Amino acid sequence: MGIQQTSTAPNTAVLPKVVGASSAAFVEIGFFHPVDTVAKRLMSSTDGTRTMSEIVFKQAHEKPLGTRVMSLYPGMQFAVAYKAFQRIYKFGGQPLVYAAMDRNFKESFENTFGKKHSKTMMQATAGCLMGIGEVGLLPLDVLKIKAQTNAEALGNRGLFTILRQEKLRDLYRGAGWTMVRNAPGSFSLFGANAWAKDTLFNNNLDAYWKTFVTSTVGSVASIVVASPMDVIKTRIQNRDFNDPRSGGQVIKDLLKQEGPTAFFKGLTPKVLTVAPKLIFSFSIAQYITQQCEAALSS
Repeated sequence: MGIQQTSTAPNTAVLPKVVGASSAAFVEIGFFHPVDTVAKRLMSSTDGTRTMSEIVFKQAHEKPLGTRVMSLYPGMQFAVAYKAFQRIYKFGGQPLVYAAMDRNFKESFENTFGKKHSKTMMQATAGCLMGIGEVGLLPLDVLKIKAQTNAEALGNRGLFTILRQEKLRDLYRGAGWTMVRNAPGSFSLFGANAWAKDTLFNNNLDAYWKTFVTSTVGSVASIVVASPMDVIKTRIQNRDFNDPRSGGQVIKDLLKQEGPTAFFKGLTPKVLTVAPKLIFSFSIAQYITQQCEAALSS
């Protein structure tokens, strides 16, 4: 059953958004954590002499198939915590920020961008703000990526042991680059999604496949726009804790050793593998939210 959005006023109910976002997060982790691990390991690889199997499966590359598959599930405790908080914060919070902007800044956006495009720009701006604020979850993201790409830096320590032993400053390393990466990425995700809803379907999402299409447009736009900063962010986050290089030095080393095309390293496999993850999660979150809102309103 689809939802026909007949009201122009944003729905501000919190529960449907939390239910939709959290449901999407747990389903996404179950299906796509191995895919995310592969993408992160490809982006982090700087050794051109290793085979694809060695890069993807690391020490398990010569082990039996079952062992290789399980090697793609590192850091699940970090992944579950990070993904649940991230999706609830981002997918659940962005509609609330948009609703606040619609109440307080609608006229300003209409005067600046015109009535036709003001809603899309408010959706994009709300997404951008949420993307910047997402930096608060950076320690969990850092630990998840290290578990996927540089597990030796974590040893066998658990989440609370690491938080107690490591400097908080180190866990927020790359915060500036993360905000620079998240701002255009989230702007594109929610902006392109809103544009597709309006342009393709006149905001009438009366079937799940329409939500899937609009989520695809937003997700692919987000991945392409954020790719250069995503590579830099991943390089910063997967280093050893005692590696003192700044983000600027990481960029210099990348350009010197690999050239400018390295900014888009892993883009093709990321679009082919990570885009479905984001599309799936984004569309599920929106669809379940719509269903919950309809159930509550009736």
